[in-house]
This record gives sequence, structure tokens and C-alpha cells, in this order.
Amino acid sequence: MATMSLLRQRMIEDKTVRNPSPSTQQSYIYAIAKFSRHFGCAPERLSFEQVRAYQLHLISQKRSWSHINQVACALRFFYGVTLGQAEAFERIIGGQKPDKLPLVLSAEEIKCFLGAVTGLRNRVVLTTTYAAGLRVGEVVRLKVSSIDSKRMLLHVENGKGGRDRYAMLSLRLLEILRAYWTRTRSGLWLFPGQDPGEHVSIPAIQTACRAARRRARIAKPITVHTLRHSFATHLLEGGIDIRIIQVLLGHAYPESTARYAQVATNLLARTTSPFDRLSITVIPPD
Repeated sequence: MATMSLLRQRMIEDKTVRNPSPSTQQSYIYAIAKFSRHFGCAPERLSFEQVRAYQLHLISQKRSWSHINQVACALRFFYGVTLGQAEAFERIIGGQKPDKLPLVLSAEEIKCFLGAVTGLRNRVVLTTTYAAGLRVGEVVRLKVSSIDSKRMLLHVENGKGGRDRYAMLSLRLLEILRAYWTRTRSGLWLFPGQDPGEHVSIPAIQTACRAARRRARIAKPITVHTLRHSFATHLLEGGIDIRIIQVLLGHAYPESTARYAQVATNLLARTTSPFDRLSITVIPPD
């Protein structure tokens, strides 16, 4: 038990010097703890074969590929860095995530969905998510001081990967946020939760999202992240350069943004096929 505590502390220190986000730090520790409990044995006594068996177990449990890959990353880090077994980086592999196109709502569906959200706070949270293209973890942690009305920006602190960034703040959204603040006079957090001094929780917003989808009678499996997908796609369809959208979304890699071109249907419809430029008769006249 003492050895496990020492290893846990060592892993935390190894991860800390790499400056991860708090959520990544927590997920790695949690993944190793679950791996250890699954076999009822300290993780440093488990072999790569048992790592492989655990990965197969996760697949049999129909866990998502993102979860399976996150566990693989945690195991790779624990064995490769904390235990110093360099072969871990080759022997512990992740799976290939299925390349699914993002679900996107039409402008009318967005209007219908937001209109079905009950509660002033929840409606403003989800409206802000779409209007600024934020992740759910980013929008719930917005502070009143995050609103920069002079530069028309939202300051997103500690976003994905622990990075700070700026998101767009439209004039209409600014008016909504000002009216919301006038009514609520929220303190530190723009969207406070039930506990004093805490921001609204992610599960609370996810619950509000599911309830609004049912009330709006939209058959699509909408999540909070669907609003972010829709924001990016609607910008692209509106003619905004994909490199600007990449910055607005806070994507580290252009490949993450490029997939929205596959669901921007009006761009596909407006694109001229190279075949149309050929002077060729395929079906001869009668």
C-alpha cells in the first residue's frame, strides 16, 4: 500500500513537470487506479500482457474509443515514464478512433433548440456555447471578468490542454450577457452553480441540453458539443476562412478544423466540378 502511494505521488510529480491540465492529471491517476483494481494487484507488478488483457476488457465493455485511448495514454505514461520501462511506448498501443462526421444542426434547429431551453441561466449558457463556439468545460468556467467588451472577446481560461485563448464575442451576445448579468448580478462566476462560490456544473448543463432536445422534438442526438460543431460549420458556410475558424475554436491542429468542410453542405453544392470545364460529349445527340 505504501509502495502504491509512493508510485502514485511519483506519477503525479512526473505529470506535473509536464504542466498538464488538471483534468488530464486527474484522468491519468484515475485510469491507473481502475487498472490496478481490475486485477486486484499493484500496477507495477502487472505485465504488458495484463495491460493488453485490460484493453480487450474495455473493448468488450463497449467503452468509447476516446476512453480506451485515454487509458492507453495513461498506461503508457505510467510504465514508460514513472516506471522507466521505455518499451512501453511501443508495446502499449491505442486504437484508431472511428472517423465520424460531426453532427450539425441547421439554423432553424438551433433556434428551435435554444427556444426550448428552460431556466434563464441554462438558456444563456447554451446560447453562449453556440454564439462563441465554446466547449462545455469552457463555458461553465467563464467569469464576469472574462467579458472584454472593448475588444469584443471572451477570455477563456484553462481551456483544453490547459491553454488560455480568446473566443469571439458578438454584439448580440454581449447584449444578452449584459441583460443576464443585470438580472442575476452574479459574482465571480458568470454562471454560478447551486453551491456558493462554485460555477454551474457540466452535468447540469448536459441535463438541460437533453431536456431541451426532448421539448424541441428534435430526433438528432444533440449534445452540448453539437452546438460547437454547428457554430464552426455555419461560419464555414458563411464564407469565413477555415484558418480563422481554427483560431476561434482553439484547435491546435488544422486537421481538427478541416473536417467541418465535409459537413458544410452549401460549400459542397457551390463547388464546381472540374468535369464541368471539359469540352466533351458523353451522350451523343439523337
